[in-house]
Amino acid sequence: MWEAAEQAAYENLDNLTAIVDVNRLGQRGPTRHGHDLDAYARRFQAFGWHTVEVDGHDVDAVDRAYGEALSTRGQPTAILARTLKGKGVESVQDREGLHGKPLPEAEDAIAELGGPRDLRITVHAPPAGAATRAPRITTPELPRWERGEDVATRDAFGQALAALGDARDDVVALDGEVGDSTRLEYFAKEHPERYIECYIAEQQMIAAAVGVAARGRLPYASTFAAFLTRAHDFVRMASVSGSGLNLVGSHAGVAIGQDGPSQMGLEDLAMMRAVHGSTVLYPCDANQTARLVAAMAGLEGIRYLRTSRGKSPVIYGPDEEFPVGGSKVLRSSGQDRLTLVAAGVTVPEALAAADALADEGIAVRVVDLYSVKPADRETLRTAAEETGCLMTVEDHHPEGGLGDAVAETFSDGRPVPRLVRLAVRNMPGSASPGEQLHAAGIDAASIAAAGRLLVGEAIVS
Repeated sequence: MWEAAEQAAYENLDNLTAIVDVNRLGQRGPTRHGHDLDAYARRFQAFGWHTVEVDGHDVDAVDRAYGEALSTRGQPTAILARTLKGKGVESVQDREGLHGKPLPEAEDAIAELGGPRDLRITVHAPPAGAATRAPRITTPELPRWERGEDVATRDAFGQALAALGDARDDVVALDGEVGDSTRLEYFAKEHPERYIECYIAEQQMIAAAVGVAARGRLPYASTFAAFLTRAHDFVRMASVSGSGLNLVGSHAGVAIGQDGPSQMGLEDLAMMRAVHGSTVLYPCDANQTARLVAAMAGLEGIRYLRTSRGKSPVIYGPDEEFPVGGSKVLRSSGQDRLTLVAAGVTVPEALAAADALADEGIAVRVVDLYSVKPADRETLRTAAEETGCLMTVEDHHPEGGLGDAVAETFSDGRPVPRLVRLAVRNMPGSASPGEQLHAAGIDAASIAAAGRLLVGEAIVS
C-alpha cells in the first residue's frame, strides 16, 4: 500500500482520494495504531499526501472532507475516518473477537438500529470518462536475426516490444527501475508516453499493470525474474480478478554469472506455473523471443516470459513459427536412445551434449520445450515411447520447473518413462556463466556425462 502511496504522490494524482476506515480493530485484536489518526496522517503526509481527519459517523463531516479532496490540487488526498466497528449495536460495538462473525441476536440488533427500514439513497454518479477509442493494431515488423549470430534474449525482448509498440498504440510498458538491464529501455526511447517507471516497487508495478489493463490497454511489466517473487501476491490477485498481464522476468538462472544468487531467478517458473490460467514461456534464442513477445499480446490471463542475460546463438530462422503449447524437435532419428528436454539457456548445452554423444555412437533426441505451460504433451509422449528415457535440463531449482512440467504430461495414468532431472540443486556463488552452469551440473559436459550413465544403465538392465 505504501508503494502505491508514494507512486501516487510522485505522479501528483490529485484525482485520487483514499478513504481509510480507522475502526481500531483487526481480526485478532487491536491494530497497531488503534484510533490514532495522527499516526496515519504523518505517514501519508510523509509520502506527499494531503490528509483530512474526520468522524466517520458524521455524514456532514465526511461530505465536507470530500469537497476538500476535490479542491486539492497537485497531490492526492487521504480521508482518515475514525469509526467504531459494529456502531449502533451495543453487544458488538468496538468489541474484540467478533471479526467475521454473525450478530449473536440479529433481531435485537435490527430493533436497536431502529427497526426494518427501506432506505434508498441516490449518489452522484462518477463523471463520464472519455470514450475509450479502439486501439490501432497492425502487424508488427519484428526484428530479425540470422542463424549463427550471438544475441541475448533480453535484447531481443526489448527490440521486439519496441516493434510491437510501433504496431499497437495500446501497448504500455512498466519498469521496476532496471530497464537498462531488462532492455525495456528500448521501448521507453521509442514510446516514452506509454512507459511507466515504477522504480524499485515491484508490487506497485504489478498493481499499476492491472490498472492499465482495466483501462483497456495492453501492459508489459518487466524486472529481474528474482525480483518478481516479492510481487507474487499481486500476480496471484491479478489472476483472481481476471486481469490480463504480460510479465517478463530477465536475468534468470545461474547463467547470469558473477552477480550471485541474490539476483538469480531460480524459483520463477514454479511461481508462475502455479498461477491459475497462466502461460509460461522460456525462449532460447532471439527470433523465438521476438515471436513469443508478439504472441503474448493475443493471449489471456497471466502471461510470463523468461529471458536471459548472456548472449546465445541464434538457432532458428526469422520466419520460424512458435505456437504457444508447442515445442521444437532439434535432433531426432530412429535410433534415439534418450531424449533431452531443455529450454532457454540449456538448449545450446543440450545440443552440444547431443553432438558429443553422437560422436560416441549414442543417438540422442533434443526437444526445445519453449512453452513450459502449456507443455507439448504429444511430442513428449512420443519421445517417451520411442526413446524410453527422458532427461530434463533446466537453469532453475528442481521443484516446480521444467522437470515437473514434463512429469505432469504423464499424470493421466499412462506408463511413465524413465525420467532424470538435471537442475540447480546447489547454492550458487559468484563465478562466470560457464563456471556456474558446470557447478550446477547443467552444462554440455555434465549433460553428456549423465547421458552416458543413463544409457549405460539401460543397457545393463
